[in-house]
This record gives sequence, structure tokens and C-alpha cells, in this order.
Amino acid sequence: MTLEPAEGVVQAVVLYDGRLLLVAAGHGWALPSGTPEPAEPAEATAARIVYELTGYLVDGTESLAAHDAPPADGTSAVVCQLLSETPSDGAALAPAQVRWASIPETADVVLPEAVRAYLRGHTPV
Repeated sequence: MTLEPAEGVVQAVVLYDGRLLLVAAGHGWALPSGTPEPAEPAEATAARIVYELTGYLVDGTESLAAHDAPPADGTSAVVCQLLSETPSDGAALAPAQVRWASIPETADVVLPEAVRAYLRGHTPV
């Protein structure tokens, strides 16, 4: 597997125990997201962004972006596995700006269709 340098905005999809990691964004909540460093793959970008914003250590494992064509808006999403249940000190966001939301609680959060499809496949019955 070759990791290509990411472009545009990378969103991190961290799902743990049926809950999705969200961060405060404007007047609502959003996936942790940011832009890649030069030559940084999307998987590494997602892991770095989650750590910098929230203090949670994750591993970017699977890109939800189409392999054939990049998303039209330049945004890609990466599924990340949670490696630490407790965030480290020094996160850019305060604890009140970070939340774990159940899948039903994400109904009003703006998420790309690829992320919604992933969540539908991982919603407990």
C-alpha cells in the first residue's frame, strides 16, 4: 500500500463504543479536521489533527475517499482507531469543546455522504 500525499482538508472519523468524536465548530459540532503538512498522507494528517486538537492518540487506518477520483470539494475522510481512552494534556481544544456523540446524536452534524454510509454500517442494532 502506497500512501499518497493528501490535499485539501482531511476529516478524522473516530468511532469508539458506538460514539463519534466531534469537536466544536462555529455554532455546532464537526469532525476533527485540518490540512496536511507537505507530503503528509491523509492517514497521518488525520492522526496528527486528532491529537493536536483533542489530545486523543489515534491511528489513521482507512481512507473513505473514493480511490478513483478525489472529492469535488477537496475534503477527504479517514477512519481512525482510538489508541488512548484518555486524552493527553496540551490539546488545542478545551474538554468542553470535545464530545463523544452517539450515532443518532449526529443527525444534525454536517457529514460527507461517505462518512454517513460508514456510520450506517457501524450503528449497533
